[in-house]
Parts: sequence; structure tokens; C-alpha cells
Amino acid sequence: MKSALAGAAGLWRKGARSSDFTGIDDPDPERQGQVLFRRGRHRMRAGDLAAALQDFDHAIELLPDFADAVAARAECLDMMGKAETARPDYKRARRLWAGHRAGAPDRSYIWRQQGRLSFEVESYELALERIKTGSYPHSAVGNALMARGRPAEALRAYERALKIKEKDAALLALRGEALSALGKYRQAVASFTLSLRRDAKAPETLSGRAVAHAAMGRIAKANADWRRQLALLPGRQAAARACVALRLADWEAALPELERAIEAQPDDPYWRLYRLTALRHLGRLVDAAPMPAEGAWPAPLFALLAGKATPETVLAAATGDGRRGEALFQLERFKDVVETAPPALIEYAAARNELARR
Repeated sequence: MKSALAGAAGLWRKGARSSDFTGIDDPDPERQGQVLFRRGRHRMRAGDLAAALQDFDHAIELLPDFADAVAARAECLDMMGKAETARPDYKRARRLWAGHRAGAPDRSYIWRQQGRLSFEVESYELALERIKTGSYPHSAVGNALMARGRPAEALRAYERALKIKEKDAALLALRGEALSALGKYRQAVASFTLSLRRDAKAPETLSGRAVAHAAMGRIAKANADWRRQLALLPGRQAAARACVALRLADWEAALPELERAIEAQPDDPYWRLYRLTALRHLGRLVDAAPMPAEGAWPAPLFALLAGKATPETVLAAATGDGRRGEALFQLERFKDVVETAPPALIEYAAARNELARR
């Protein structure tokens, strides 16, 4: 498999399927931006720098947060002898990469991948042309597609893999994640359950099923899965254990895990934020905590807890459903969190548990 993928990467570098840029006029900005990026890379390798630059410009116009395209444009400008013009793009790309928060550590590894993984999808698709048997390339394509926010296509990839290894616990769990991302929670629970029958001690599968249960309002069943997950997670995985305890709104259990997570990852502001949240819910004195760089999320949430920001200011800064859900939770608007936040969000589960206690 390693040699096959290496060969696929070689084909990618040589421009295999170079004329295949299907989707260049796709009305979906994400897909069109991805294809423009691919064509820009191809043109840059071929030495057509001016045309490549146009593709990168268009891709970035469609997807302003596309760090890979921003970096590629900087590289292209560098190759054109425009180093000064390229410098701001290099800086912007680093900022975009740094600002991308990976998925919670108690969730499936597919949610912890960062970026749009354009090269990975291309390489595995090329590998599939050379490998006619085996489930791995199919599942790998699915994983990359999930990271790029394309669960419907990922589901088809997992279904192809399951035709080859129909009883594979990991593949059944991945199919469950794709179904859950599509909002098909009953089917997701069924797939996770089949997976757990084959591997009952899979913490991330329990997490996936719990999220699907919670999305359907079955918080008791979700909590049962999260408690089983917490019991299975080893003590050295403090960050993952903290996340599970937070979903349960078990602030007492979360606090020592958060302390260990802060010790291991002192630069991650979320562990400090969640520690302050746990202390506040336990009615304990909240000590001052250093804020992230001013303006960078979740700095507004620290300012809110310190009494230095209004709810209106914080909600205005909360771009996207995830951040809005985090802000609403800190404002203790738990019903609004449940109605509007993504079910996989830590605060979603915590809000459901807080509401269940009232």
C-alpha cells in the first residue's frame, strides 16, 4: 500500500489527469475553490505562473480561509521574483493555519484532521485507479472528505469499503460518523451499535453514538455511552477525559483533568476557559486567567467571564454556529444552545445536561 500511494503521489506531481479539472465552474464555492487550487498548482508546476496566480486569486476570493491557496499564491509570487508582495500572504497563511481548531480529543480521529486535505484526496483517488482490491484507499478518501466537510461523498466511500470488509468495526464507526454529519442520527446509532458489537471497548465509537443520541434528545442514553467512554480512557489522556466530563456537565470530574490538560498544553486557551467554566459552575472563586491575544477567539469569552465584555459584544464576535454555541453557553442560555449549536459541540451536550437537571 505504501508503494502504491507513493506511486500515486508521483503521478500527482507529474500532472497525471492534468486536464481533469471537473468542477471548475461548480456553483458550490467550496468545490470550485478546490478545483481552482488544483489547477493553479498544476499550472505553477508547468511554469505558467501568471495563469496559476489567477487561479489562486479566484480560489481565495471564493474561500478566504483557504490557507493552502494563500500559501500557494505566496509561493507563486516568490517564484515571480515578488518576494515583498508574497510576504503578507505567507503571514496570512500561518495565521489561518494557527487559527484552525482541531476537533475535540475525545472524538473520532477524522475530526482531528486539519485543513482541506486536497493533496490527500487526490493521491488516494489516484491510488484507487491502481489498486483494484482492498478497503483502505476507499476509507482514506472518506476520511479526507469528512475533514473537508463533504459527508455525503464520504459516506459513499465508506459504503464501497464496507462492500470489501462488511464486518469491519472501524469502517462501521466511520459510516456512523458520516451519517451523523448528514443528520441521519437513527441510522448513525444503528451503525455505531453494529461496530460496538464487534469492538465493545472503542472509546471514540461510544463518543460518536453518544453525540447521535444527544442530537435526538436521548440524553440519558448519550450519558451512558459517555460514562462508558470515560471509564475506558486511560488517565494519560487527560484532554480527552476532560472533554467527556464537560459533555456530562460533571464539573467536579472535569476540573482535575483540565488541570492536567493545561499542564500538557499550556498554549491552548480552551483548557483555561473550560477550567474557569467548571469553577464557576461549582460556585468556587474564579481566579484571574491570562487571556489569548486580544481579539482572537476565545478572548471575548474570557472578557465576558471577567466582566469586561457585554453579551452583545461577545455574540457579535461569535462567527459561526460553533462559536455562537460557545458564547450562548457562557451566557447560560442553554435552551438556545440546544436549538442552534452543532450536536458534536461540547457545549451542546453540557447544555442538555444542565437543562435536564432543572
